[in-house]
Amino acid sequence: MTIPHLFICPISLDLFKDPVTLCTGQTYDRSSIEKWLSTGNLTCPVTMQKLHDISMVPNHTLRHLIDEWLKMGPQLDPDYLKTIDSLASLKHSLVSNEVTLEKKFQALKSIQSLSDELISRNSCLIQLGFLPLLFELVFGSVESKLSQESINFAEKSLSSILKLLPILGELESLNTLKEESKLESFRILLEQGSSMMQEGLCHLIEGISSSLETKELCAIIGENRQILQGLILLVQQTSGVPEAGIKAIYALCSLESNRENLVQAGVINGLLMYISNTERRENVRNLAPKAMATIEILLRVETAKDAVINNPNGVSSLVKMVFRVSDHEGSESAVRSLMVICSDSLQAREEAICRGVLTQLLLLLQSQCSVRTKTNARMLLKLLRSKWNEEQKHF
Repeated sequence: MTIPHLFICPISLDLFKDPVTLCTGQTYDRSSIEKWLSTGNLTCPVTMQKLHDISMVPNHTLRHLIDEWLKMGPQLDPDYLKTIDSLASLKHSLVSNEVTLEKKFQALKSIQSLSDELISRNSCLIQLGFLPLLFELVFGSVESKLSQESINFAEKSLSSILKLLPILGELESLNTLKEESKLESFRILLEQGSSMMQEGLCHLIEGISSSLETKELCAIIGENRQILQGLILLVQQTSGVPEAGIKAIYALCSLESNRENLVQAGVINGLLMYISNTERRENVRNLAPKAMATIEILLRVETAKDAVINNPNGVSSLVKMVFRVSDHEGSESAVRSLMVICSDSLQAREEAICRGVLTQLLLLLQSQCSVRTKTNARMLLKLLRSKWNEEQKHF
């Protein structure tokens, strides 16, 4: 039988016996790649990329596929063999320097089509090293000034990554972004990319923040001031994808160590601006409640309280969120946030009362909001009243 292309080692041109995968996503037979490295070669034989890590990861899935192919022989599903050959051709198109950019675009479209079909095909795409390859295409060598062509290609590659990531819980593969050069590429793409690219990068941050396997990477991103400020700029935009930025920031808040960094980067002002402008925004999903919930989490950091109080629209924005005629989303977070900043700040209490918080709380208590929200509203009223009485005794 003809051996499927993906079952053949690129060095020995023979059937894999012990397939191992390098950091570039390329798979070789162990004995062949060991001989290559032993002669002093520190590059990937197929892509010619410099190997920053020469460790080899056994490709158990590929080995299992080969074993099944050998067992089934002529009885193997012809469609399956066709898929394997198709994947081999796609991978060759993406790594080859001789293939035009247009053909690479076509290869990416084919990958997206395959990922929309059978789970078994998605499994092959992941286990045969397509994810590391796609990461390299997006974050491998991004220039400081991107051309529109480069942006479009990176956007298409990122779209393929986002389709493949959830299939088998492959979030651990995101750890490739720990490399300083890839983080810098991430920053450039966030700054110069299209709205679709920016939204995709925000989705990646959500994925990174949701997994224990990528906790360290979540902390690394939280320490990158430029990436954080890039997300804040998204939130402050009147067009584009501010909602994606809010979700990414909320996700980063899940790690306690990130919160101080976010506050120092100016995220409180960005979120308050979004809440203040939300009534003037049209034809977009209103994420003011999500922004409000993010502020509530950040108020566990002492400097966040000062940021809200010192913002000219800080307290008034929170008061507006206490009671909204259309719904009660965000009310509970707004009430709890006001309790935090009013507890120790006379300035915050006076401004909240001046901005009509008492009326807002009374309206909330008469509304159909949840019991828990009403309980918090009563607690805030009690706090304001007791603090007011204490202050009157001093005069």
